[in-house]
Amino acid sequence: MNSDYPVADKIPFELKKHDDIRIDNYFWMKDRENPKVREYLIAENEYCDSKMAHTKKVQTELFEEMKSRIKEDDSSVPYKYNGYWYITRFEKGKDYPIYTRKKEILDNPEELLFDCNEMAIGKPYFKLAGISISPDNELVSYGVDETGRRQYTIQIKNLKTGEVFSDKIENTTGSSSWANDNKTIFYTKKDSVTLRAHQIYRHTLGQLEDKLIFEEGDETFGVTVYKTKSRKYIVIACYSTLTNEYHILEADSPKGKFKLFQERIRGLEYSISHYNNHFYILTNKDRATNFKIMKTPVLSTGIDGWEELISHREDTLIENVDIFKDYLVISERRNGLNQIRIKRWDNKEDYYLPFDNETYTCYTTTNIDFDTDTLRYGYNALTTPSSIIEFNMQTKSKTILKEQEVLGGTFKKENYVSERIWAVAEDGTKIPISIVYRKGLVKHGKNPLLQYAYGSYGSTVDPYFSTIRLSLLDRGFIYAIAHVRGGEYLGRKWYEDGKLLKKKNSFSDFIACSIQLIKDGYTSSKHLYAMGGSAGGLLIGAVINEAPELYNGVIAAVPFVDVVTTMLDDSIPLTTGEYDEWGNPNDKLYYNYMKSYSPYDNVEEKAYPNILVTSGLHDSQVQYWEPTKWVAKLRELKTNDKALYLRTNMDAGHGGASGRFESLKEDAEEFAFLLDLEGINS
Repeated sequence: MNSDYPVADKIPFELKKHDDIRIDNYFWMKDRENPKVREYLIAENEYCDSKMAHTKKVQTELFEEMKSRIKEDDSSVPYKYNGYWYITRFEKGKDYPIYTRKKEILDNPEELLFDCNEMAIGKPYFKLAGISISPDNELVSYGVDETGRRQYTIQIKNLKTGEVFSDKIENTTGSSSWANDNKTIFYTKKDSVTLRAHQIYRHTLGQLEDKLIFEEGDETFGVTVYKTKSRKYIVIACYSTLTNEYHILEADSPKGKFKLFQERIRGLEYSISHYNNHFYILTNKDRATNFKIMKTPVLSTGIDGWEELISHREDTLIENVDIFKDYLVISERRNGLNQIRIKRWDNKEDYYLPFDNETYTCYTTTNIDFDTDTLRYGYNALTTPSSIIEFNMQTKSKTILKEQEVLGGTFKKENYVSERIWAVAEDGTKIPISIVYRKGLVKHGKNPLLQYAYGSYGSTVDPYFSTIRLSLLDRGFIYAIAHVRGGEYLGRKWYEDGKLLKKKNSFSDFIACSIQLIKDGYTSSKHLYAMGGSAGGLLIGAVINEAPELYNGVIAAVPFVDVVTTMLDDSIPLTTGEYDEWGNPNDKLYYNYMKSYSPYDNVEEKAYPNILVTSGLHDSQVQYWEPTKWVAKLRELKTNDKALYLRTNMDAGHGGASGRFESLKEDAEEFAFLLDLEGINS
């Protein structure tokens, strides 16, 4: 066994619940103020540096290669809102976006809103979010995060004079919404300890104290506030995993009282959009598992007045709606594939946009303008770069506004192949896998393959194009996305069957996909790699406890691996809002089930694959100590000499580095780890 790795102190700590005792030797790592914690993290980083030192040349090559494919002096497709065209652009050699606008026509002079490169000088982390323009176009509110912990400070800037007002609103979500009086904003405050978004405040320019408008008392709920697309209402949204509740206020009357739209009923999910004299409701009411669309008059919003507009279908998940003056646009998913349905309000037309690829991703994009016949949507596939397309819903003509440029001169989409295959899970369920590789690849079982999945919260990893991924494909790797249960790839039931007391389906699905990929000759266990992040890192941790022999190496990015201890600690950010996803371990049934799969609790004396774990010291989603404790325990118990590295970003949080090129260095290190295991050194 190697003995040059960091060895963490073992200080036994007894954790008792439901007459069950767990001994955690690394519980002490939760103390952020303990100097030994930082010393250990630094020692692990130095160990990772030393063991990966021979890959530095490859990392540099990968970084430059990835960077070379990106158009550095790029800009977004302009969108028009309230008389101005808004544009986000990047300049060559700069890490951060520049936000600008032009009045009425695109030939007019550019007005600078924010240059994030200037704002980020001297800061190890910087993120601007929540840009919100006042109705008279003269003021902008915005949020800034300088730690990566997603605690934003809101400020207001005068766009005529450039003056940034002295008011600083700390510890918010970053977003805010303007009332129609041009002097009032509504924003969301976070609990300083748990980081739960729990309060809505009203801020009025020139007044010293902000007024608390709404406070969410249920710790399993969060809140947010926004303005409807019609610009007529300010909406407070209360949300949990399974339940929603909304409160509405006319934006012309910011000091008025919010009206309850429909009180929360456990298990009732709904979202609202305003159009003319009605609200349109996307909901699972009456066991509509895949959701349906209903409507109700603005003066009578209670559930008894909801009228069905588009019925529930067993084979089609309704994911989103976009409302226009003459059209209702519905984003759907059938058999795993996205669909966009366009329906006139007068019922004269009802049709789908045509897509003919075997596996692809499409989605509606920035459609802020209400009175228009044009719809903007995005399209890409595993082999096809992204396009932003403007579709005229009346004439059915389309214009490609922007195609993603892949620079470097070597990419040709015809050199790559994508396909979708199906694995069979333990219970007989067929699990889809999206695959991409270079044309000409032979399925002889010797190809390196990276299998990725997430599988939680109903979040679907669609088969998307990636310029970064090309660096693996061009070196002979196959890339596979396992659409395991816990996401919504095959509808809402796909999610329901991968959560709570069915969570283990996500793990067994992933393993079934690995076995299928090996069986079909794409790869073998000597060349198979697995990757997941956050809740996907939990999946990776559970999988290598159960079937470590299937993989030569894995990457667990900011992994949620200490499930039981975290879910029992309601002081940890976001824990209480997670009960409907994972279960509440204060209930013995859920405690025992969680404990049976929690990666940290199930580390054993066995041979584990090569492992790279990443973490962020300021992570608000998965606290740094989870991956840190996990690595320490793996070091203690694993029975082989295979690599085990922990890389902690000491300046960032859940999303990693904030600069667009800095984050590529993290990707390059991860890819270098995989290539090194395959003996690929260029």
